[in-house]
Amino acid sequence: MRLNRSLAGRVRKRSLSQVTAQPVPSLGSVEDVQEALASQKYIADTSLSTAIFLALRLPKPLLLEGEAGVGKTEIAKVLAAILQTDLIRLQCYEGLDVSHAVYEWNYPRQMLAIRAAEASEESRDAAMAEIFSEDYLIKRPLLQAIEHRGKAPVLLIDEIDRADEEFEAFLLELLSDFQVTVPELGTMTAEHPPIVIITSNRTRELHDALKRRCLYHWVDYPTVDKEYRIVTSKVPEINDRLALQISHFVHDLRQVDLYKLPGVAETLDWAAALMALSQRELSSEVASATLGAILKHQEDVQTVRKNKLDELVSAAASND
Repeated sequence: MRLNRSLAGRVRKRSLSQVTAQPVPSLGSVEDVQEALASQKYIADTSLSTAIFLALRLPKPLLLEGEAGVGKTEIAKVLAAILQTDLIRLQCYEGLDVSHAVYEWNYPRQMLAIRAAEASEESRDAAMAEIFSEDYLIKRPLLQAIEHRGKAPVLLIDEIDRADEEFEAFLLELLSDFQVTVPELGTMTAEHPPIVIITSNRTRELHDALKRRCLYHWVDYPTVDKEYRIVTSKVPEINDRLALQISHFVHDLRQVDLYKLPGVAETLDWAAALMALSQRELSSEVASATLGAILKHQEDVQTVRKNKLDELVSAAASND
């Protein structure tokens, strides 16, 4: 498979220095997990908090499925902050294979080393031993998680449904043993197995074997009350009336037959946009002008403007 190397094996890693210096909370119960999430401004219901608690306690990988923008990826980020550990992220994409997710050799550097060895008349065996040492190994996200020393990191395998089924099969094996074999170096085993969060937007069905290896949770669109709490938590300067109107508007909007329904991320973008416009309450005029914050397809924007906008704004205003 041909891959764009600039995209291959991207790692987003957050160090302890980037996490607010706080005592690591004790997550001894579902309630503790829920409170810890809330302390990081992540509003979680009991079922999600239970899934996270069990994933930590058992431990088992946690597979989160749901529509785009409902907060699946954020769970891994927040969990890393709560536990004050590193977040290692593997962003999946079509064509991702083992060499770009686990490791590959630094071929240009190896070639330079071979030429230098030839020029210095170094023995072939010594040169080969050197170029296949760990110094020449490029560690990708999965191997970084296995090789991580100290506190177990949070390993986020994001949008696994974008990867090919062949990669999914490899991942199944990795999650079983948390070890990777590099033929030239031997088998590397995790000192502390990572806390694994896998997300999927369900653009395709995942293999049953992978699902059996994980705890499963469906992250749904929030209720009006939950979305209101999310908005007021993430956009603290917003007034209660506008936050409630936004929550009702978006909730009702998701009942409309649209090409792409807005997620929580879009709700927060819209709230921030309305605050930037110094709005105190929702109006049809401002809602129409800012629909691009929550709808990303022109057909959806036109459908709402022509047929639903006034009705949605009136319903939101009557529920504040």
